[in-house]
Amino acid sequence: MKNLKIPRYIRWIGELGIVFLLLMTLLRVALVYSFRTPSQKLTSLIDAYILGMRFDLRIVCIACLVLFLVGSLPWLHPLRKKWGKRVAFWLWSVFVIILTIFYMVDFANYAYLSQRMSATLLNYAEDTKISFGMAWQTYHLGWILLGLIVVVIAVLSIVRLTYNRVLSRPVYNNRRIQVAWAFGFFLLLALGIFGRVGQYPLRWSDAFDLESDYAANIALNPFQSFFSTLNFRGATYDETKLRANYNWISSYLGVDAPDSNSFRFDRQIAGAPVSAASPNVVLVICESFSAYKSSMYNNPLNTTPFFNQLCQQGVFFNRCFTPTYGTAKGVWATITGIPDVQWFKTASRNPAAVDQHSIINDFDNYEKYYFIGGSTSWANLRGVLNNNLSGLHLYEQDDYKAPKIDVWGISDKNLFLEANNVLKQQSKPFFAVIQTADNHRPYTIPEEDRQDFKKERVPMDSLLKYGFKTLDEFNAFRYTDYCFRKFMEEARKQPYFKNTIFVFVGDHGIAGDASAILPRAYTDQVLTAEHVPLLFYSPALLQPKKYDMIASQIDILPTVAGLCNITHSNTTLGRNLLDPKRLAADSGKSNCAFIIDTERKQIGVIKSPYFYSYGVNGNSFEQISNIVTDEKVVLTDSLRHQYRSMTNAFYETSRYLLLNNKKKLNK
Repeated sequence: MKNLKIPRYIRWIGELGIVFLLLMTLLRVALVYSFRTPSQKLTSLIDAYILGMRFDLRIVCIACLVLFLVGSLPWLHPLRKKWGKRVAFWLWSVFVIILTIFYMVDFANYAYLSQRMSATLLNYAEDTKISFGMAWQTYHLGWILLGLIVVVIAVLSIVRLTYNRVLSRPVYNNRRIQVAWAFGFFLLLALGIFGRVGQYPLRWSDAFDLESDYAANIALNPFQSFFSTLNFRGATYDETKLRANYNWISSYLGVDAPDSNSFRFDRQIAGAPVSAASPNVVLVICESFSAYKSSMYNNPLNTTPFFNQLCQQGVFFNRCFTPTYGTAKGVWATITGIPDVQWFKTASRNPAAVDQHSIINDFDNYEKYYFIGGSTSWANLRGVLNNNLSGLHLYEQDDYKAPKIDVWGISDKNLFLEANNVLKQQSKPFFAVIQTADNHRPYTIPEEDRQDFKKERVPMDSLLKYGFKTLDEFNAFRYTDYCFRKFMEEARKQPYFKNTIFVFVGDHGIAGDASAILPRAYTDQVLTAEHVPLLFYSPALLQPKKYDMIASQIDILPTVAGLCNITHSNTTLGRNLLDPKRLAADSGKSNCAFIIDTERKQIGVIKSPYFYSYGVNGNSFEQISNIVTDEKVVLTDSLRHQYRSMTNAFYETSRYLLLNNKKKLNK
């Protein structure tokens, strides 16, 4: 190395670059060993590690290039000038702090979502108080902050150690050698940033050319994932693509008077006049109600025995999917009938999209209620609800007698009981929405329920095998079932019970390992994040029935309106799942569920028995899987054309409707 006569400054930057590259590689290894599940094998991750090092090298080279360019200024040379040393150490300090914070947040994000850190986390900054409260009650932030400080000090000590080591090296004053090394070093850093030798640079989407989403997540680092996803912010639509797919989507929806010029989507459905005998509706949007974690899907941990009984007594859809992950997005899809296809923010936060028609407004002469244990200030839900649901009675945490237990407000049990106390006093038909929250970090079990509700202990290997990461998560899921039971016990005592249709649906699922319970596609294609139970329950009004047909969250309101025989206008993408004509025609075989994964930047459609998806950022990612069996599927040209056309039809129509589904003012 002495004969190479490497300038000391370049040697210092180069050695630190190697240190940070090794550190980031070790963090990738730690991520794998911390969060892998029994079905995830390590033998196929060699390509992921190699690609990951290339992503890491890009970040390291960017930091090194900044230091190299700044230090190349004679008056800021860190080995010759006092101010140069100060600036260099300040820049390294900033990089180390940012690196530490990004990886700490990344680990927390992966622990909950099984996804790398992305720009969607910036949404939480708009609800800072609630987000901080949840984090404070879930994680040991004091210890985490202390750990962050210790890590920063330790890494900066390495920076200082290498600096002192390089100072002891001989100085080479040959100008030509220095210039040659500077030019060569610059080219090496540029190549590291570009990522490959060729016309196109290394892209974030290259990770998804690996054989699985798990491998893709291992390859990425939080910097690459975060800054790449910043590009997906806009809310607009492609008129050409919308028009090209209009005929299919209008036929699928049964539009009354199709018009590809004005993009009509209206369907006027006739019903009976509302009377005192009209059924009430209680729609329960259940926090993180993952299908594979529940008893209805034969999970051996039997977390929801009571709800399983309800499903056997009601109309149960075992293949229901939410359009995407996220509570605000789930509420949006349910209330409006439009998948939230915004990549960066939620549609509820978009001022241009907040004005929406909802079928709930067509429940004329119904009293309308919305009960939430916490606050609807989260993601601007209050604005969406109050702006679009006329005459809404909105109940939040300060409107109840029950005490607040954590950042999400009162407990779900008390939320149900408080809602029941309001509903039992009603003399008119009502449409009520109850939004739960306890099946969410920090997984609080109220002290008042700990005698009646007993926590259980399960071996960690069983928890991991059947979809749970911690005992707290497992018991919170069981507590949800306990709350359902308490609610239904009280509701059955009330006069309104016999004439009420209860609807239960998850706001979203949770990504995880369902390989012991469901076909591999649910785990490999992360469908566990969207697969939720859907139940319509009314012993006096509905005959028990289990359906294997595909259902979507956006289908709920059209189905409820049909069950209640309500005259309504459907202007969005949902269909009545129980429409007698459609059931007679194909038994629901034509049903589709659109899926958008904002973390991985993929869109797709489920039409039994297949789930097809592709990447929207111009990469080559494309896949099709069987959701009924583990049978391998060959993506033929015919299947590709059929499923890609359906996917694009849902996507472009959703983008259009987000901005063009204004509520009707003449009601």
